[in-house]
Parts: sequence; C-alpha cells; structure tokens
Amino acid sequence: MPIAPLPEAMSAEALRLLDALDAAALWWLSGYAAALARSRATRAPSAPARDAAARERLTVVYGSQTGNAQRLAERLARDAEADGLGVRVVRASAYPTRELAVERLLVVVISTHGDGDPPDDARAFVDFLCGKRAPQLPALRYAVLALGDSSYPQFCATGRRVDARLAELGATRLIDTGEADVDVEAVAAPWLARALGCAREALEPAPARSATVTPLRAPPAAGEWTREQPFAAALLANQRIVARDSARDIRHLELSLAGSGLAYEPGDALGVWAVNPPALVAAVLEASGLDGDTPVCHAGRSLDLRDWLARERELTRLARPFVAAHATRARSDDLDRLLAPERRDTLGAFLAGRQPIDLLREYPAAWTAGDLVAALRPLAPRSYSIASSRKAVGDEVHLTVGVVAYEAFGSLHVGAASQFLAHADDDQRVPVYVEANERFRLPSDPTRDIIMIGPGTGIAPFRGFVQERREIGARGRNWLLFGNRRFRSEFLYQAEWQAALRDGCLHRLDLAWSREAPRGYVQDRVRERGRDLYAWLDDGAHLYVCGDATRMAKDVHAALLDVFVEHGGVDRERAEERLSQLVEEGRYARDVY
Repeated sequence: MPIAPLPEAMSAEALRLLDALDAAALWWLSGYAAALARSRATRAPSAPARDAAARERLTVVYGSQTGNAQRLAERLARDAEADGLGVRVVRASAYPTRELAVERLLVVVISTHGDGDPPDDARAFVDFLCGKRAPQLPALRYAVLALGDSSYPQFCATGRRVDARLAELGATRLIDTGEADVDVEAVAAPWLARALGCAREALEPAPARSATVTPLRAPPAAGEWTREQPFAAALLANQRIVARDSARDIRHLELSLAGSGLAYEPGDALGVWAVNPPALVAAVLEASGLDGDTPVCHAGRSLDLRDWLARERELTRLARPFVAAHATRARSDDLDRLLAPERRDTLGAFLAGRQPIDLLREYPAAWTAGDLVAALRPLAPRSYSIASSRKAVGDEVHLTVGVVAYEAFGSLHVGAASQFLAHADDDQRVPVYVEANERFRLPSDPTRDIIMIGPGTGIAPFRGFVQERREIGARGRNWLLFGNRRFRSEFLYQAEWQAALRDGCLHRLDLAWSREAPRGYVQDRVRERGRDLYAWLDDGAHLYVCGDATRMAKDVHAALLDVFVEHGGVDRERAEERLSQLVEEGRYARDVY
C-alpha cells in the first residue's frame, strides 16, 4: 500500500530507504524532513539556490568500513560548526552525486579496504566520481584524508584515487592528501587542523547562520567509555568451541559490561586493547640486543623499553615504514630493492608473512632503545564482531575469536589480541569499548527475511542476529549459510543452530566443509541454492556477509553475480548494478576484515 500522498513507485522506494535506517537516523530524518517542508513552503528549490548554499558551506563526505573515517569526518564537522562555519557531513552512500557540480568546498575522508578497494558505503560514490558521468569541477576546492594500513601493498589506494580524480576533473587541491596509517591520530589530527584552517579562509564565519551537521548516530554522552578510555570488563567465560583434535583454536568468550553503561546492537563490534605476549617481547629484546629496563622518553611519556614493547608498540604486524627504517640501519641492498615503488606487490607478500622479530633476526642492525620505540607502530586495538544480543544476554557481550598461531621462519608466531584473550583467566579484566556499525544492522521491519553468509568466525554476528530476532518475535525468516573445514570438529555453535531450527528461529541452514567430501565453500552453496536465494532477495530479503575480505567476500560477491545472471535473466553488468542497488538500499551489507 502506498504511503499517502506518495504514488506507489515512490512509496516503495521510500520504504526501502527507511528500512535501512536505525532509530537515531530516523529521528534525525523526521526533523530534517520537517525543516525541509517548512523551507519549501516559502520558496521553491532551484539550481541557483543550491549553488548559493554550496558557496556558504563545507561539505564533508566520508566512506568508512570500521568507523574511523566517520569519526574523523564528524569531528571536522563539529569543529567547523563551533567556528561558525556552515557545514554538512554525509556518508558517501547518502551523498547526492548530482550536487557535486555545485560544490565549492569539499573534504573527503575515506579508508581503503581489502586489496585497494573502497569501503562498501563508498563504492557507488567512487564509481560515479571515476565514471563518465562525473562533471568537470573547475570551481571546486577540495582535500582528501586517506586512511589505510601500510601492512598492505595498496596502502591508502582509494584516497589517492579520489584525490587524483578530483584533480583530473579540474578541482583545486587545498592541501596535500593526508595518508593515515593504523596510528590514525598521528596524521589525522594535524591534517584536520590544516583542513579546518583552509575552510576558515574560504568561508566567512556566520554565527547567525544555522550549520547543518548530520551524523548518523547521536554523539557519545560525556563520560562514555571510548577507544581512548576503555572499560575494564570482567571475564565470565572462555571456552574452546572446536574439537580437541582440531588444528585450530577457536574461543567463545563472555565478558561482563555491568556498571559500564555500554550499549550495543547486533552487528556492532567490540574493540579490545591487548598486550603483547611476554615471550615475543623477550625475543625482540634478544634480537635487538637491547636492555628491557632502559628508560625511554617518547611523545612526552617515559617508560622502560620492556613496557613500551609490551603495551604500546605493534610487534605482530610488520609495516613498510619499519622496514624502511630497518633497511637504513642494516645497509641491506635486498631490503632497498624490496622497497622500490615497482616492487609494491612483492613487498606486500613480504609484509604478510613476517613480524618485526623476523626482520630483526634476518637482517641484523644496530638500534637504540629510543629509535626502536619511535620506529615501531603504536599498538592498535583489535575489533571483533559481537556474537550476542543484549536482549538475550543482558549486561554481557560475547565474542567468537580465532586464535592466531603458526610456524614461520623457524619459530612460533602468534596474534597479539587473540593470544591475550585465549590465555585470559577468571580474574582477567579486558579493556574494551563498543564500535557501532550502522551499516550492518538487522532490518527495522521484523517481517523481512534475512540471509546470513558467515564462514568460520564470520558466524559471530549472526549468532547475535538470531538471538535478537528470537527475543523480539520477528516473523521474517532466517537463513544461515555457514562453512568451515570439517563438520565433526569445527561446526561452531552446532547445538545452538540445531535448537534454533527446532524452535523455528532458524528456518534454513546450509553448510559447506572444505576438507570433507563433498568439498565446498559457502560461495559454492550460494550458486547451488541460487534459485531460492534469488527468490528471497526478489521478495525483499536482506543479505549479510561476514568474514575474510581478501578472498571469501570477493568469492561470495562473484557467486551472487552468477546467481543474478542465471536466475535474474540479466547480463553481468546489470547484475553488478542490481547488487549495487541492494547496497544503496541497505539490503546487502558486509562486515569483512
């Protein structure tokens, strides 16, 4: 039934858009729509009016996979608003691309994901910008803040691509592209200050003019536990959920949030601050020949070297800047050749297989304690998809953690956070904070069907989804496609899924085992069940994918394209357009890492 007074086609489109928004965004939208209605009652919209508005404001567009770009974009908007500047901040997927031609001052904050890909919420924006329909922009002044991880060969590739394309379209670069590594603040803070200074020069502060700031969620309340100030959560349970003879160690952890005031929704992530394994710290000290008791002053803080390495520096991820610093000290021709721009892919493979300890052992060099601390990246928190619903577990949060441990270069290599969590005991306090993920939300309409694709630990958020749907009495159907290596030893949460099938909270379960006949992966099940999957999506279902970004997510996406070609009767280009439309409607969401 159409929404009065809208025609049926427009009603359907409005319902699809509204269905993708959470409560905070709906409240904002209601106020925005009311203000827009009042404005249009007094004047009709026109291109000159839009152009005039653009001249008076800063537009901040962000594309964010994990929330960092959104956080920085909203900070810039708040600071600009405090200075009396007109400003709006818009997620890339919600940016009206037709307005690009009239923009006069634009800041883009965008991360790079996977193998040089844009975040899911910025794919359409980047495609438009780089496509034939993008307008010439001779009147636009712009700046780009690119976020990435120098452990990967395509570091900040999306931001560089956006910057180059805007320049190609005739826009004027205000400041050089900022390229922020995992230690985001080191680059982002001074870059944002410079960008704000440029905005002040370009725009006349107008305290009487109402600035438009449009975050998708309410700003955090004062005193809320944050990344910078995490909550010390008590450990309630730490259970291995694979068979004893499994080569993998996968843990189910339960943490108490009692007294914290922290809230989360299914689809959010939990940030965890870990410490490096003592054995790894000792190995780095031995390989560098340094004394762990040496006091080191850095960035206004003084700690013993051992404490810097244990709690403040990244020891399980190797990045290009440290390789470059080490190459200078080691005087290694091999490392110098590896760092050449044309060897980007080779360097990526080198970084992926090594940790800083391997570099110290393989290419001996003389370091001072202070120089080593300065050269290593700051330790960053790790994010884990939340595997529970607060409606089901109360003041608890559950995680599904794959413990990283492998042999390489003659020694055992481990993951910092996964080892920290795996060895946590009953008395352990774990520093945590919640990372909201508005892009990975259950449909607001509980009658909608959902399809969940999550191999391995990618199953985590879907445990929370099914718990939530059970608690609210959702009438929509739930379909889970799960894959792992072996049925007997690695069917995560098997008893829970079987119980959910019995009580009707899970309506369909398809499984794939890569090491047992008939071998297959979740993308194979997608193709095999393509007719039903297409029918569900055609009937309005929401599709979710969680897990590995480098291979699984791409393979599943390719399988979905095949499904649309075969069962939707379209060519591959049109199939890609259909999937992009689902993304824009909030009906195809990915939580990939």
